[in-house]
Amino acid sequence: MEFAQRLKPLAANVFADMDKAKAQAKAKGKEIIDLSLGSSDLPAAEHTIAAIENSLRDRNTHGYLLYNGTRDFRQAAANWYTERFGIAVDPETEVLQLIGSQEGTAHLPLAILNPGDFALLLDPGYPSHAGGVYLAGGQIYPMPLLAENQFLPVFADIPDSVLAQAKMMVLSYPHNPTTAIAPLTFFQEAVAFCRQHNLVLVHDFPYVDIVFEGAVKPPSILQADPNKEVSIEFFTLSKSYNMGGFRVGYAIGNRDLIKALRQIKAVVDFNQYLGILQGAIAALSGSQASVAQTVATFQQRRDVLITALNQIGWQVPKPKATMYLWAKLPEPWQHKSIEFCTNLVAETGVAVSPGAGFGKAGEGYVRFALVKEPEILQLAAEKISLFLR
Repeated sequence: MEFAQRLKPLAANVFADMDKAKAQAKAKGKEIIDLSLGSSDLPAAEHTIAAIENSLRDRNTHGYLLYNGTRDFRQAAANWYTERFGIAVDPETEVLQLIGSQEGTAHLPLAILNPGDFALLLDPGYPSHAGGVYLAGGQIYPMPLLAENQFLPVFADIPDSVLAQAKMMVLSYPHNPTTAIAPLTFFQEAVAFCRQHNLVLVHDFPYVDIVFEGAVKPPSILQADPNKEVSIEFFTLSKSYNMGGFRVGYAIGNRDLIKALRQIKAVVDFNQYLGILQGAIAALSGSQASVAQTVATFQQRRDVLITALNQIGWQVPKPKATMYLWAKLPEPWQHKSIEFCTNLVAETGVAVSPGAGFGKAGEGYVRFALVKEPEILQLAAEKISLFLR
């Protein structure tokens, strides 16, 4: 049986390999402490769950949900955005509901790229950004993120030959996996660069709220492009509202980009269950106390794990945002992130993500997800200490 060529770039998947390594360790009796996935262990707010529960007995919510049926959700998303960033949004033409923001970031390249066109992606970066480009037949130009540049790309380093074939740039700050925050001045530079080179500017913004005490609140890309000339931004309720399993997100931005993405979406899926959207409306428009509690929880976990790792001699910078630590590997593991992670889980049951899984520039690092309670994080550090010795 012969399959399409577009599957070839998708064949290698470090995270699938890590899943296999976790399963093998569990089969050998290891108790797994899984810090490899950014899937929150915290619950959605009670008022969100209540709104979904109240929908279940309403038979009018049980059918297919077409675009017009998402109007109330789109209005709630527009209201949330305008209240947060002070930019007016038309819910009819500038908002699109999504089955998780990953659906949008993976499908948008189908609307922008012709085979052979370049997309400029962050390296390291979120794997689905690359997957969507490969499915569209595009080429990837990785923009390296280095510590000495505060994990921001240097646009001047992009070759003219690449820019001549490029159609889109994808950014995402606060950044997964490096935890970096980009200032508004950087976004203004990015918008000007994309205007100059006729590029669509895509900003994936899942960690808009997961920012810790003392850090500057991260800007929206549309604050640098208030007329929405070249930009589209993706949001999710997975992180701020602990609704990852409900798969609900949305895009806000340039109306032509929203229309094009809607055309792709129309041939791929209907929308998710209306009851979930009613829960999402409650989350966006109701009390935000649960968001503040989520941030406080991740900040506490960050501090506990940083302290525990420092005590065993692994010095890790304290992130200002996201639910991760981005840790440079100690010697002799500096250029062996996959080997480190597979050996660590096999010997100790502690699972973390290899930096190489996020791109070439991620080699030499591992990512810890802060998705366990403090005492479990301390236990993980103790197990890592024994492994390193």
